[in-house]
Amino acid sequence: MTLDHPVLSALLPVVLLIAIGVIAGKANLIRGEAVRDLSNLVFLVLTQALLFRTMSTVHIERLDFKSTALYYAVAAVFFLAVLAAQGLSSRAAVVALAAIFSNTLMIGVPLVGLAYGEAGLVHLFTLISMHTLVLLTFVTVVLELLVAREAAQAGTGEPRHMLATVAQAVKNAIFHPVPMPIIAGLLYAQTGWGLHPVVERPLRLLGDAFGPLALVLVGVTLSQAAIGRQFRAALGISALKNLLHPALMAAAGWAFGLRGLPLAVMVVAASLPIGANVFLFSQRYRKAEDIVTASVAVSTVLALLSVSLVMALVPYLPG
Repeated sequence: MTLDHPVLSALLPVVLLIAIGVIAGKANLIRGEAVRDLSNLVFLVLTQALLFRTMSTVHIERLDFKSTALYYAVAAVFFLAVLAAQGLSSRAAVVALAAIFSNTLMIGVPLVGLAYGEAGLVHLFTLISMHTLVLLTFVTVVLELLVAREAAQAGTGEPRHMLATVAQAVKNAIFHPVPMPIIAGLLYAQTGWGLHPVVERPLRLLGDAFGPLALVLVGVTLSQAAIGRQFRAALGISALKNLLHPALMAAAGWAFGLRGLPLAVMVVAASLPIGANVFLFSQRYRKAEDIVTASVAVSTVLALLSVSLVMALVPYLPG
């Protein structure tokens, strides 16, 4: 496999950014007590800019939702299955998110662009435009419900009727650092006004900083984690994400009549390694931080082989 191979050229920068973070952490250039502040910077500032700017250009009526709707359905069923298997807890929800949330932006865009061209990117951009809105909002609602249940069981939260708990969870999910800028961006997009360059440029600069800083932060956290103790679990989660997720997507796509390029792009998107947003969620809720950090790194390295395998097999899917 040469350096200009689509998989290698897309994944190597991600691996290098995580490695830079590991080196910075080991050299104590970024101390442990600063990691939480950096996580807040990425989650509460850079993510907001990226999501709002991305969604402010989305016109829902122009999107083809057939293949993406099936992608989300497969992801939701897979998430609930992993959640049930892991034990219906907020920690299990973060682990289940790792099994379904792909790095569609930093890795997916260059990979699909090189492999399938502009036609493939159209399908991927349709997925990306709603990826965070659908999956992270869905998972946020589930997480907030589980957090509320755990607080009630621990006696640290006020007992509520189930409907009141659901209502509070939905409220917390909407007024949350992820869905809020997505909803705001979508609403703004429907006005057709566009963003003035004075506003758009700083938002773009902040959004462009999200991916590199998030991955360096993964490396810094990894440098402080005992990855040896988490390796087997991380490898298991990575296998779910990199291999089982695309296999389920391929089977569901074929069963529901999806064929050709739309099916290929959705299967490849499912095969991508774990996205940095999962790491930020684990930091935000302080759940499964060590295992998620290790899983992001292991999944990304494993993707050098697993994504190549998936892309080699996609052309042989029944037509």
